[in-house]
Order: sequence, then structure tokens, then C-alpha cells
Amino acid sequence: MNRREIPSEATESKFTLSDGWQLRNIAWPTIKSDSAKFKGSLLFLPGRGDHYEKYLESLAELHAAGLNVTAFDWRGQGGSGRMLDDPSIGHIEDFAIWIDDLSQIYKNWSENNPGPHFLMSHSMGGHLVMRALAEKAINPDGVILSAPMLGLVADPIPFFIRYNVVRFLNKIGLAEKHAWKVSEKPFSPESARAKILTHDTERYQDEMFWWQHRPDVKLGPASWKWVEQAMKSTRALEKPNAIEHIETQILILATTADQLVDTDRIIDDAERLPNCELILYGKEAAHELLRECDEVRDDCMAHIVRFITAHQS
Repeated sequence: MNRREIPSEATESKFTLSDGWQLRNIAWPTIKSDSAKFKGSLLFLPGRGDHYEKYLESLAELHAAGLNVTAFDWRGQGGSGRMLDDPSIGHIEDFAIWIDDLSQIYKNWSENNPGPHFLMSHSMGGHLVMRALAEKAINPDGVILSAPMLGLVADPIPFFIRYNVVRFLNKIGLAEKHAWKVSEKPFSPESARAKILTHDTERYQDEMFWWQHRPDVKLGPASWKWVEQAMKSTRALEKPNAIEHIETQILILATTADQLVDTDRIIDDAERLPNCELILYGKEAAHELLRECDEVRDDCMAHIVRFITAHQS
């Protein structure tokens, strides 16, 4: 499919939350009467700084496999507005805001789309879905997580030191300032961004295309408040019994070469979950597994379709 064009059978619209904030979404309907093909409905939620255009290829493929597909941009990014006057800063006061948004999105979506209901999410989106599961804010039939942000990339400095430094920076007035200047990884040059995300040059350039043709979807580095809340939220899920009670069927796709999220934490958490399957890639895969070179991406999609087919009932 053309990754740089909205499919003609897809519809873009806005969903209004209880506080009046509007979230941008896109939906591909599938005819349920075609029972031989219909697999259910899938809701996709992207990562930090993402927008759903980046994932059109995978979403279209899942639609073709027999799923009703819907994707949202999180509050404060993509086409769902911004939290600050500076549109380049990715900001949130509390991750709980996103959990409440997800609860509202899921309730409306699940009531208006036939089951079984599957959630698929990437990176930060994966973290928020895990939190929502832990807090019983959603109850899908199955969940697929791509490189979930269950922990931030490992750092030799002890967590409590890093966390207290970040809290101090917030207290002295830097909460709404860029936590780093460019790229996705703090203090890495813009030139390194592509290699951090994917080995596929053309798929990486898809994002540049959408930034040019839909400049409102572009988002820069996170704020210091986002960093503080990310550290606080990932730490909370690390506590004993925080996720062990989650009975939902979960498929996690991850890579040991990830430079943005902590793969060791993903492996540990996968073992803590009672119904979790982990597919682990190596140096052939960077962070954005769903936008990797064909060999990796095709394997990921095959696992996703297999998982959905196995948990249709």
C-alpha cells in the first residue's frame, strides 16, 4: 500500500473527551457479515511523539486480515492538540490524564465496534496500556505491545539519584522546558535518530513526508515534567503485585538492541504476567519494530495475526 496516503476506505474524525478535549482518530471498518474473514476489532495507540500516519502500513495490513481498525493520537501530540504554547514540546502533567483518556476511548470504542476487542500499542502507548490494565480501566480480549516503555533505557546512575535530580529541575521552574534538544534519545544528535528508530531508510523517510505535508503532527523532545512522570509511572509498575494480577492475553514484541526502552525490564515484566508471550529480536531490529525492514516487520505482523487468530473467542 501507499504509506504516504490515507486509504480511501479509512475515515479521519475527532472524538470529544468528557472535558471537551478532542482526540484525532482514523478508522477502517470491516464487514462483520463476512464471518470467514472477520477477526474482531483492533484499537491502536502510538508512542511518545508519534502520530498514526507512521503506522498506516501495519494498520492497513491488519484491516486486510479481517479487523475493524481504529487508531488514536494521544492528547497533546499528533493531531490531538498540544499541552503547551510551544508546540514542539511533548508535555503532560500526570500520566493519569492519559489513563483516564484511554478509559474513555476504550469504553466508547468497545461499545461501538464488534468484539473480540484487541489493543495494540507502541512504546509509551504500551506503558499506558499496561497501567490501564493494572488499574482495571480497560478489559480487552487481547493486547499486543511493541517495544513497550515498561522502563526507560538503562542508566549506570542509580534511579533515586536521577529521579531526585529530575524532581529538582521541575521545582526550579523547568517543568515545561525541553528536557533535551533534539532526536528521541536524550543528548543524542539528530543524525543518530534514524538508526535509533529503524534500519529501513524509506520507512523512516515516511515520517519526514508526513511532517512536511501535515506539519501539525510533528512533535519534538519531551518536557522535564514528562520525564518525571515517566520515571514515576514506570517505577510504580515495578512494585510487587502491580501487574501480576493481569489476566489479559498479552503478546510483547521487543528487541535487545533497543536504545530507548529498557529491554531487561520488558523481559522481567513478561515473566511476571500470567498470560504473556514475548517475541525477542536482536541487532537486526531497532525500537520501531512495526516500521523495520521487511524481514523483521513481516515476522512481527505474522506473530500479531497469529496471536489475534488464536484469541478470537
